[in-house]
Amino acid sequence: MKKTIFVSGNFNILHPGHLRLLKFARELGDELIVGVISDKLGGDAIHIPEQFRLEGISSNSWVTEAFLINDPINIVIDNLKPDIVVKGKEHQHNFNLELEAVESYKGKLIFSSGEVTFSSLDLINKNLESGASEAFALPTNYLNRHNFSSQDILESLHKISSLNVCVIGDLIVDEYITCDALGMSQEDPSIVVTPLGTKRFVGGAGIVAAHARGLGASVDFFSIVGNDPSKNFAEDNLKDFGVNAYLELDESRPTTLKQRYRAKNKTLLRVSHLHQHSISLELQNKISEVIKRKISEYDLIVFSDFNYGSLPQTLVNKLTEIATKNNVPMVADSQSSSQNGDVTRFVGMDLLTPTEHEARVSLHNQDDGLVTLAEKLRVKSAAKNIMLKLAEEGVLLHQNIDRLKTGTDRIRSFNLNPADEAGAGDSMLIASALTYATSKNFWLAALVGSIAAGLQISRIGNSPLSFKELCDTIENAQEN
Repeated sequence: MKKTIFVSGNFNILHPGHLRLLKFARELGDELIVGVISDKLGGDAIHIPEQFRLEGISSNSWVTEAFLINDPINIVIDNLKPDIVVKGKEHQHNFNLELEAVESYKGKLIFSSGEVTFSSLDLINKNLESGASEAFALPTNYLNRHNFSSQDILESLHKISSLNVCVIGDLIVDEYITCDALGMSQEDPSIVVTPLGTKRFVGGAGIVAAHARGLGASVDFFSIVGNDPSKNFAEDNLKDFGVNAYLELDESRPTTLKQRYRAKNKTLLRVSHLHQHSISLELQNKISEVIKRKISEYDLIVFSDFNYGSLPQTLVNKLTEIATKNNVPMVADSQSSSQNGDVTRFVGMDLLTPTEHEARVSLHNQDDGLVTLAEKLRVKSAAKNIMLKLAEEGVLLHQNIDRLKTGTDRIRSFNLNPADEAGAGDSMLIASALTYATSKNFWLAALVGSIAAGLQISRIGNSPLSFKELCDTIENAQEN
């Protein structure tokens, strides 16, 4: 017997939150039926004519059937009798008229996991208008909620030049090999290419340090390298960026090198030259002793972790203790691949910036909504502030206000049509961290980080943002 799932809503515009909801619902059963609230029934909440909204929902591949709702939702459910009714997680603790209806025939009411609350009207106002200036319009409501202005932002940015920052983490050299694809091999099913050119870039925690320097801070960068040409390349480039690099030689590993073989703007093959074992206790002690000696100079410590062994837990714990004793703010980002990684091992941070995936992997949690997920992450890591990165959906912000109170907000993505997504997380991390260090205002810092990420992905390549680029963007942005 087929299991029927029912979802209802206005659906003024199909945004990522709706898509999450529909996908979640469809995976629960065999048929997904969607009720679109009519113009008459929806009243002032309706901004797009019902026929267009119905057509939009009907075109979605997860939807089996869609129809207009002209009756109260409890009557619709009583007539339809779906096996499961799905609503967004934000409705879980509200009065739900659907509950009594489904219970009358032993159906179920389920609240979807992981959705972001979007305003369709906000998206309509922001995305149906054209022009580059609109892409970086400052969200007036957000500024008002948190009681700061664009001038406050600029004042905080101008203080970055006074900061001394310590960045520590995994250095990566990214190599792009452009090839001419000749075709398939006659001997075996292999693609035959001819290399045409090679470009190398500093990546990983190295580019985070470069971003910090580009925005005006003085930067000490600590990492591990092997005795190879990649080490020399990284040293020269970091020097060119103006970063003061403390690169410890580890004979047991190569400098992490990631090669990408590309043809016709497509990556054919990725080759990673790396060892992921933890660095020795001797190297850990060398790094921690230098940082301990210089800790009074630092205004901020940034952990940029790629899980390649440069930041074993013993070193993280030691540096965290040093920073805490000296009241130096700390931020951390820990990138995970597949199901490996745990950002919660960075305990007591002023700011954590994981993706939703990284948060769920760290907590072994695939079920909770985003606010609940962020709170559990905050509690386990003892972090003051959480920026949960949601790709094109923007970022969810969560803060510990005091012992009994938390605060949550959201910032939409500032660039929904990126030229290149490389460097978005790096830019967000460092711009937010630097601004937090100067302002001690999480909400202001998060907005700057979001703007920096949007600006970064508007261009090709992960090259450091400049202070001027960021300030000019904010100065020219209109409040909306």
